[in-house]
Amino acid sequence: MTPVEPVRVACMGAGYFGQFHYDAWKRIDAVQLVAAVDRDLSKAEATGLPAYGTLQPVLDDLKPDLLDIITPPPTHLATIREAIDHGVRAIICQKPFCAGLDEAKQAVALAEAAGAALVVHENYRFQPWYRVIKSEIENGRIGALLQFTFRLRTGDGQGPDAYLDRQPYFQTMPRLLIHETGVHWVDVFRFIAGDPQTVYGDLRKLNPAIAGEDAGTFIFGYDNGMRAMFDGNRLLDHAAENHRTTLGEAVIEGTRGTLNLYGDGSVDFRPFGGVEAETVLAAKSYAGFSGDSVHALQNHVIEGLTLGAPLENQAADYLRNLEIVEAIYLSNERSERINV
Repeated sequence: MTPVEPVRVACMGAGYFGQFHYDAWKRIDAVQLVAAVDRDLSKAEATGLPAYGTLQPVLDDLKPDLLDIITPPPTHLATIREAIDHGVRAIICQKPFCAGLDEAKQAVALAEAAGAALVVHENYRFQPWYRVIKSEIENGRIGALLQFTFRLRTGDGQGPDAYLDRQPYFQTMPRLLIHETGVHWVDVFRFIAGDPQTVYGDLRKLNPAIAGEDAGTFIFGYDNGMRAMFDGNRLLDHAAENHRTTLGEAVIEGTRGTLNLYGDGSVDFRPFGGVEAETVLAAKSYAGFSGDSVHALQNHVIEGLTLGAPLENQAADYLRNLEIVEAIYLSNERSERINV
């Protein structure tokens, strides 16, 4: 592939979150969308693209350069295998990545053996506020980073109808808060602060209508004394017109000052010992999902494929996120801190 040749993209899945993928692809000049696939053909047809009920004819006849997998985790490994067997050498796969760590490792092995690029669609690190926060830390604005706290308050988890209007499968997931949602901040913490040495998890279920946990905390421990804490509760909310913009609020504290992330996507900086805060990133309206992070991730992958730029979120590295998720659940079961 070269920059002058459009990357031919086929999408597998046309459910709720797929709308953000299709919209983002349509706004990338170097991409040609060639097909939408969904077992519910009417959903694929609703995208306005050539619609298919199964993937095989797309792979056989259209031979896409890249397959974007936007389906639930149990379908991931088989879809990745089918795509690789048909010669696809670039794949983006939604998270949670595969049905578990073992399947994820199999998927990585398949891609590595075929020389295929396999990227996990973990878009939260591409949200503009986290890019700004990382930049401010790296330029020394807050001094030595000592504490990163994120409070997840989605406000969508109360009552017997929780999640049914948008993602009803949340109700039956045996693992919800960390496996489905908290993994975003496993990745964000790693993106900004690096790999932890220890994890501690304390999880609970508050809504009896669902199968998995919907509240809890996990803490990353670092040898230099820094701590990163995720404090999640899907039954509570935060101050935001749209709770899905940031899903919560964050405080990032260092020896020279503090960064605050608010529910509108704005970030400010308060110097150590000071009272007044300076706006670092103003709130604004973004296209697409949550700071247009889906577009940012997909555009990043296209630039990597066409220009040879390094790819973030490669599946081989993403395995570390899944290992940490397993350690959080193990910590909760044992009520003890786990070395990772």
